Amino acid sequence: MLFKKSTRDVDPREAKELVEQGTMMIDVRELSEWNHGHAPGALHLPMSIISEHLHKVPKDEEVVVCCRSGSRSSAVVSFLSSNGYKVLNMRGGMAAWHAHGLPVVNSSGVRGSII
Repeated sequence: MLFKKSTRDVDPREAKELVEQGTMMIDVRELSEWNHGHAPGALHLPMSIISEHLHKVPKDEEVVVCCRSGSRSSAVVSFLSSNGYKVLNMRGGMAAWHAHGLPVVNSSGVRGSII
């Protein structure tokens, strides 16, 4: 019998704390979204290619996954969880991150925006 691994959502503030403690954050949005603005230190792995880049995702540590609103990241969390990864979905995505006043940088490393 197969059991789905449990996953949980974290709010943006908790996600930021986890990242500051060394947890990897993966942003699964498309390149244009990423270039406009993302969380500092996040790894960009678009949803469309993540299955080809699983070697970049640590399997023995928790990973926070985010997108713009939480929908794409939820699908990626489900996929990663079913493949044995320890994943957390950031509730509300980067829109919520930005709404909480958390830092956003663009592809040049300066203040960015969420599109």
